[in-house]
Amino acid sequence: MRILFVVCGEGLGHSSRCIHLGHYLEQHGHSVSFVAYGKSYDFFHDHGCINVYRGMREVCLEGENGFFSLKKTLLCSKWLGYNMIRSALRVRRLIMENRIDCVVCDTMYGGVLAARFRKVPVIFITNQNRFSGPGGRKNPVWITLNFLIRRYLLLADTVIIPDYAPPDTVSEYNLFIPSHERKNYHFTGPFLDVDLSRYHFSQETIFTSFGGEPYKLPLYRLLRSIADERKDLLFDVFYTGAILPESSENYLSHGYVPNLYEHLAKARIAIVHGGLTTLHEVLLFHKPVLIIVDPGHPEQQNNAKKIIDMGVGTMVDGRTINKKILEQKISETLALSPRMSGKEYAAVNGRQNAAAIIEGIARCAAKGKIKTPSLPTGEQ
Repeated sequence: MRILFVVCGEGLGHSSRCIHLGHYLEQHGHSVSFVAYGKSYDFFHDHGCINVYRGMREVCLEGENGFFSLKKTLLCSKWLGYNMIRSALRVRRLIMENRIDCVVCDTMYGGVLAARFRKVPVIFITNQNRFSGPGGRKNPVWITLNFLIRRYLLLADTVIIPDYAPPDTVSEYNLFIPSHERKNYHFTGPFLDVDLSRYHFSQETIFTSFGGEPYKLPLYRLLRSIADERKDLLFDVFYTGAILPESSENYLSHGYVPNLYEHLAKARIAIVHGGLTTLHEVLLFHKPVLIIVDPGHPEQQNNAKKIIDMGVGTMVDGRTINKKILEQKISETLALSPRMSGKEYAAVNGRQNAAAIIEGIARCAAKGKIKTPSLPTGEQ
């Protein structure tokens, strides 16, 4: 079977999980291609992927002073409709040129339209179909997004949620699944491909990674100022952007590394933003986590709330962070001990579960047993 992954390039979490799932499908005899853009395009090549095509950006995430900005993101994404059409046309062309049998979209919406028009089965991967702040707080923008996204997802043959089943669903507060739609949503578990026995576990460093967006640099500089005064703490810091504060005796700066897990295994705690893939990795390696939440970023806020509910981490709001608060939160996190071992999480084979769903959808489509959803009236 020829499978095309259409992957969101905002951050590297979407790319990382699709690589794991794609490699698993390749190991089981399928031909896999990826459509990506920005740093994700390079990320696929860095991880040995061969069939990688440039895609079209649909939305863009923007920020300032180290954090996500909803206002700037909305301004940057004002041409969303046009960008989705461009994305759909690009995917449609690749479907035709490569005779694709199945499309898998990870938080990319244009690919769903392309697959529908070409009558190819399409699976959507997401860990968020509900936008709200802590406690379910909403604003007009989020209410509109909630309506549009849940309606749009009805066009997919099925939806995969790459997260643990309840009650350990890290993205729980970012999901709303009505009872009449539950059969269309599947909790598979994360797509991680990790053999914990390969790694030497220790308690040496403060593992820190916020991704590669330039607007996050102030956070790295803040940590460097703490490191300069706290010689008892060893910071292992990762950033895929162009410039990072220079290394010191206890502040080790890294760009791209081929295997982050080797570093995560040596950590006492991890300091990250609240992206789902990163939080799954931290749980798997049984490390307490300090989440620095982007102000106005509902997904991260809700993930952080769930992590606190699970007793495996702490959080600090980016709007209130300063050197004193961050140092205090580091101390609080160092005192935590996660309740579940990484081995319990590792027992969930998300890649196998997701691959079975993809294969099943494609087989049924080939036999004509899947009813292709019709486009809403007026959109055909």
